[in-house]
Amino acid sequence: MAENYELNFKLIGKRVREIRKRKHISQIELAELADISETYISYIECGKKKPSLSILTSIANVLDVSLDEVLVGNRVSQQFDYHTEIHEIISDCNRYEQRILFETLLSLRASLRENRPLLDKKPRRE
Repeated sequence: MAENYELNFKLIGKRVREIRKRKHISQIELAELADISETYISYIECGKKKPSLSILTSIANVLDVSLDEVLVGNRVSQQFDYHTEIHEIISDCNRYEQRILFETLLSLRASLRENRPLLDKKPRRE
């Protein structure tokens, strides 16, 4: 049975913005080259509009990236992948904050694994 997937258009928009800025292309330039309005580009980047596959393909072509790069990490499914969300959380942190978050995650993972047997045991009835 096929799983139903939904795209997270807010994350797609954020990805478009990140790639566009990395390539030093303005919204106006992207809009002109993709043959869509600047307002529509803005709405896509803010997650206010859900672009069609043909629009996303056009944007990807202008940005000279694969459609996969625009869509990566944006699929919401029953098997949730936290990589994109974790990256989003740490992306605006300075190196010190990133290190603290990393060390905290390592400690938390170790504690969870160490205490897992305690959580798996059923309480005894007295």
